Amino acid sequence: MPSAQLPGAVFAMDPVHLPLLFPAPLLARLRRTAEIDPALVVRDFTSPAAASALAGADVLITGWGCPHLSTEALAAAPRLRTVLHAAGSVRSLVGEPLWSRGVTVSSAVTGNALPVAEYTLAMILLAGKDAFTHRERFRRTRVHPAPEETAATGNLGRRVGVIGASRVGRRLLELLRPYDFEVLLHDPYVDAAEAAELGARLLSLEDLLRHSDIVSLHAPDIPETPARRTSWARGRPAASRSSSSTTMRPSRSSSLPREPRDVRGEEDVREPVEGRVGGQRLGLGDVEDRVQPAGDQLVGEGGVVDQGAPRGVDQDAAVADQGEPGPVEHVLSSRHAEAHLG
Repeated sequence: MPSAQLPGAVFAMDPVHLPLLFPAPLLARLRRTAEIDPALVVRDFTSPAAASALAGADVLITGWGCPHLSTEALAAAPRLRTVLHAAGSVRSLVGEPLWSRGVTVSSAVTGNALPVAEYTLAMILLAGKDAFTHRERFRRTRVHPAPEETAATGNLGRRVGVIGASRVGRRLLELLRPYDFEVLLHDPYVDAAEAAELGARLLSLEDLLRHSDIVSLHAPDIPETPARRTSWARGRPAASRSSSSTTMRPSRSSSLPREPRDVRGEEDVREPVEGRVGGQRLGLGDVEDRVQPAGDQLVGEGGVVDQGAPRGVDQDAAVADQGEPGPVEHVLSSRHAEAHLG
């Protein structure tokens, strides 16, 4: 049973992620803040072991692979007051039963935005160098391109279009500042003055697609973005698309919003990337979608590279060796204080 001095906590995620999110130094600190059994990592809330642990849980520390917090799961955790999600979006994890209970939910979506934006920046720079086309060509021919074939290759003065000033979108805009790009932005909730502060020129979606050499899409995959994965791969109208342009999809963004909606709080860090590099399509698939859906036009197409994009690491791990309290510790400490102050 949890100590009267510390909140009771339970891990709920795929166990493979636990040592990555909570390495030994951080786990030791966590155990000084909460009563938690690191040997118990719940994957199924209906199991007897889970039922026993949930009965005494004040806090759930969740991650990738955590089951949905259904009405039944919440009924088994009568003391639950806080869910700390050591990953990005909580959309698949929570629902109305949790919100109606008044449970506090926190996630690492902001912390994860940086590694996602860094990965996107790397892909943009490689696309500007036409790296993937050259790689595939050299694999086939074993001949390096002649100088005249690469004369126009490079990033100087390229136009990079960012669709969506979300968490990842904004971090990407920050990372693009040192480079000699012309940065374009489309977001229905940003005006021209704010776009300028972000280092970009605000355009309509159609104009952004028409004028950009490289496009990075950050509209989340929610019901308001109706078209699916393949529709975005095909969705840039021919009149608005350059044959040598590159399209990046570095968020779980299957399409564009049908109607304006503030989706900046709904960014997901399951990160696929798709694109065209010098007329060649590049596909980097969602790590959760290891089996590509039937009918996905990326599958089997020449020049397609399907690969799960790397996930970010929770902010706590980044300060684990610096002796600084991380977000999980701050929340647990506040819950501990609340318990003693009544």
